[in-house]
Amino acid sequence: FNGNVWKLKTRKYPSGRNTHTCHSSSYRTMKLSNRIAICTSVAVNVALAGFLCLRSSSPAVGTGIRAAAKSGNALSSRSAAMMSLSKSQRASGMKNAAFNQPARFQALQQVGALAHQSGAKSVEDFRTLAQGVVCQLGKENGNQALLNACNVEWYGPDRPKWLPDAFLAGVPDYLTGEYPGDYGWDALGLSSDPETFANYREAELLHARWAMLGALGCIFPEILAMNYGVGLEEPVWFKAGALVLNDKSIDYLGSPQLVHASSIIAIAAAQVLLMGGAEAYRASGVAPNGEEFDKMHPGGDYFNPLKFGKDEADLAELKVKEIKNGRLAMFSMLGFYIQAATTGNGPLQNLVDHRADAANENIFKYVFTSPEPVL
Repeated sequence: FNGNVWKLKTRKYPSGRNTHTCHSSSYRTMKLSNRIAICTSVAVNVALAGFLCLRSSSPAVGTGIRAAAKSGNALSSRSAAMMSLSKSQRASGMKNAAFNQPARFQALQQVGALAHQSGAKSVEDFRTLAQGVVCQLGKENGNQALLNACNVEWYGPDRPKWLPDAFLAGVPDYLTGEYPGDYGWDALGLSSDPETFANYREAELLHARWAMLGALGCIFPEILAMNYGVGLEEPVWFKAGALVLNDKSIDYLGSPQLVHASSIIAIAAAQVLLMGGAEAYRASGVAPNGEEFDKMHPGGDYFNPLKFGKDEADLAELKVKEIKNGRLAMFSMLGFYIQAATTGNGPLQNLVDHRADAANENIFKYVFTSPEPVL
């Protein structure tokens, strides 16, 4: 397909028969969850389009579209699938729609005219307007299901919750959406005190950052050794440190010319100076020039050399992405610890074994057996 994605190979077997096998790098990596997400997205957008058609007689449609157009969201011009069709194909499709469903076709014309006046040009633009329409309808009739379309922000009372509002008895008053990643969940009331809440958030964010670095560091050596043939003496993350304790050396990236670590004292001293120095600078909250900064998001030339988050909107979104990815990384590190204790292998090797024999290489192999501890 397209000359790049799909490759057709012909294999010759001793019997003389040919077997054609089709391989796709994208197909190998596509998981069931991805397919479900795609189907769900399509179904939701089709449902929104149908909803617009059925409710187009309401004056709230025009109000919603105009409100969405004035909400400050930039309407970006992107390519739409419709534009890939020829003019004759589009004209034929419009005639068929007008003949088979005249009432809905007229409603779509009205909605399209209003959307065009608002500047919509792409599929993403129409999706944004549709969301604004549903939100406006919810505000007018008080329907909670429609009001959920208003929860498009990451902060404040209208932010998404960890469960839909219909299933929640309520969100604690102290969870106001001030912090990024606040989804209104605190079952044990651990953050009811404002000072404790701030301390917990700082601890969570720091652990999240270390977990993201640690998860990458656990997998990267295995990838280099397994897929690229880099000569690492011990690529498994929890076994690499034992080399120094056994009078051996750790060569970073398999090259003694880069870093040749042979002394545990020198390694510990380097960790204390580099990590401790950076953490002490961050925790002080004061830059070398005397200017104070946010201890959780210090930024500046030292902590943000690539200048991410140039404006407040981008920075607010990046904060949410950081804490969400960090939480996933913390769960990943917990999984790496458990895997190391039960299987004695690294995470990548565990994944390879599972994919080769998923029926036997899984958690149940260790739940219903009592293997000897490996650590």
